[in-house]
Formats: sequence, structure tokens, C-alpha cells
Amino acid sequence: MILINLLPHREAARKKQKEQFYTHLVMSALAGGIICGAVFTWYQGQISSQQDRNAFLKAEIVKLEAEIKDIATLQSQIASLRARQTAVENLQSDRNLPVHLLEALVTKLPDGVYLRSMKQENQSVLLVGSAQSQERVSELLRNLGHDSPWLSKPELVEIIAARADLQKNDQRRVSNFTIRVTLVRPSNTAAGASAVGTAPAPGKV
Repeated sequence: MILINLLPHREAARKKQKEQFYTHLVMSALAGGIICGAVFTWYQGQISSQQDRNAFLKAEIVKLEAEIKDIATLQSQIASLRARQTAVENLQSDRNLPVHLLEALVTKLPDGVYLRSMKQENQSVLLVGSAQSQERVSELLRNLGHDSPWLSKPELVEIIAARADLQKNDQRRVSNFTIRVTLVRPSNTAAGASAVGTAPAPGKV
């Protein structure tokens, strides 16, 4: 017996394929949405975590900037205190410098040399005077630069030949000079002495 299918089986097959296609499409869309949602959620978590780290770093940077400002203030205060301490020490050490200057000049001043004025500016002293000859001025320069713990770097600023009236009819040739010399502070003198004391003797290590 022969069976004949009179139903539209081709249309039914096409309908079934369409239904399967749409089902797969919907499932793919759902899977894609789930994957996209998971990726978006993961990225949001990473962004949130990075934002938290950035906020923490900003807060720490603000703290460090405040500490740096405090350190800079402390450093400026320390520098100011050191400057004051140095000024006080210099004042204390400079109290006896005029005495040492006069004492050194008394011992270093050769015969035939006379000082008319002295002017001190910081550590520099300007000596103005007269000498019987230029050789006396040269001798004064050698004396000031030789073996003096309080005077250093004598420098002849100028020397001028002139005449001095000793009496009514007695004139003599003199040399008017200006010499600049540097005063040495006691602290520098002590430092130099200690350096000499600690230096090794010749031929010894």
C-alpha cells in the first residue's frame, strides 16, 4: 500500500528552520548581552578601584606637600638661627680686634713711618700715613705680611711723593701712602693653628 503525504512538508521544514534560527539568534543575543554586561561590570570595578587608588594617592600627596612646607619652614628657621649665631660669634670675636690691630701695628711699624688715620670696613682696614722714604713703606708692607696672626694680605693702594714742613725753613721729602690690610678673626686664626697642629710632619705619614 502506497502512502502519499499531502501536507505541505516543505513549508513546515522552512518554518522549523526559521524557528530554530530565531531561537539561536535570541540565545546568541542573550549570551552576548550577558558577556557584555560581565565585561562592563569588570571594567567598572577596575575603574572604581583605580579611582580609589587615585584618591588615596592624592590624599597622600597633599599630606606630603604639607610636610614639605613644614620642612622648608624649619630649614629657613634653622638657616636664620645659624645666621644669628654666626653674627653673634663674629661680634664676640671682633670685640678685641681693634686691640690686636693696634698691638700688631705697634710691633710692625718701622722707624720713620707715621700713621695719620685708620678706617675699618668689615675685615678691611685702610691705613693712611707718611714715611721718610719709599723703602720705609716697603719695609712696612713686608712687616705687615710677615708672621702676623691678626693681619694678612697687605696691599699698597697708592704712594705719593710730597714735602713736609717740619719747621719754618725746614722741608723734607716724604712719601704719603695708603695701604689696605685684612684683619683675621680669632676663629680663623684658631682654625689655621689647629690645621697646622694636625698636619703631618715632613717625611712622616
